[in-house]
Amino acid sequence: MNSMTELATTLDLPRPYLLFLGDITEPGFAKTAYGLRDWGREQCVGELSCSPDAVTLGLPKLTPAQARAQGARSMIIGVANVGGRILESWMPSLLDALAAGLDLVAGMHTRLVDTPALVAAAERHGRRLIDVRTPPRGIPTATGRKRSGKRLLAVGTDCALGKKYTALAIWKALKKRGVSADFRATGQTGIMIAGSGMPMDAIVSDFEAGAAEILSPGASPDHWDVIEGQGSLFHPAYAAVSLGLLHGSQPDVIVVCHEAGRTHVLGLPEYALPSLEETIDLNLRLGRRTNPAIRCGGISLNTSKLSESEARRLMASESRRLGMPVADPIRGGEEFERLLDACLHG
Repeated sequence: MNSMTELATTLDLPRPYLLFLGDITEPGFAKTAYGLRDWGREQCVGELSCSPDAVTLGLPKLTPAQARAQGARSMIIGVANVGGRILESWMPSLLDALAAGLDLVAGMHTRLVDTPALVAAAERHGRRLIDVRTPPRGIPTATGRKRSGKRLLAVGTDCALGKKYTALAIWKALKKRGVSADFRATGQTGIMIAGSGMPMDAIVSDFEAGAAEILSPGASPDHWDVIEGQGSLFHPAYAAVSLGLLHGSQPDVIVVCHEAGRTHVLGLPEYALPSLEETIDLNLRLGRRTNPAIRCGGISLNTSKLSESEARRLMASESRRLGMPVADPIRGGEEFERLLDACLHG
């Protein structure tokens, strides 16, 4: 088997960035841009959209030429829309970026290098087209063999509700406590932030679990890999990647992520979300296939739409109801410290 170093996707992106929001009006579909703003703000010079109704990151609104003058070296398509498509309405902005001297970076399922107009413009202006969602070659099927070290996987009731933020926050908190830990990125935004990882939702399903094994190799007994989750076992479209990641990661601990107030699958209002109890139960039952000792460390609750007092009350009541720690890792506090303790020590 090839080593993880040979198989994992590793990036050297041209920084800093201009973040492109297209004409996206739902924040959940601009999670790449928000993630880069929140976890790599120093590398983001501004934002660009092609519609006055698009979401905003609160960054300076710049044209590609203005961004280039301020030092930007690339424009990142910060959108994760349904199907990962590059829309025709975006093309003028993408072409302007290339003409202004910026490379283009994307994590879409539609590849930049498969878009003839962009290929021609990039060649004309001497720019690069960088597709992050490109799996490495030679990924093996999973072995199911138990690996040394400890693993924590963020799972969720839905997409785009905090699995990446949860994993990043837990990883940073563990490092602060002096725990040996690595963040393992599994999606385009996480890979852009970390500089390496595995684009799990772009891998042929037979090799999903194998890719997860490669992403989190054997380590010393006290080392933790904190693995970014993908999708949800309950999602009508994306459950497959969630299951492959769960089996291949063989997590010792899961943290279940949910957004307070969300009741239906993002973009699919006819599908109600599962309860937290259902989500815990199904992930543990399926996860026991490759790690019989799997357990739930607690709940990561995205309370970004609540006031501080509302959030603290909800976390406390849910913790009492479920009998486990409930925290918002971004708010931190005693709730988050209890969640960390439960993950580490049970």
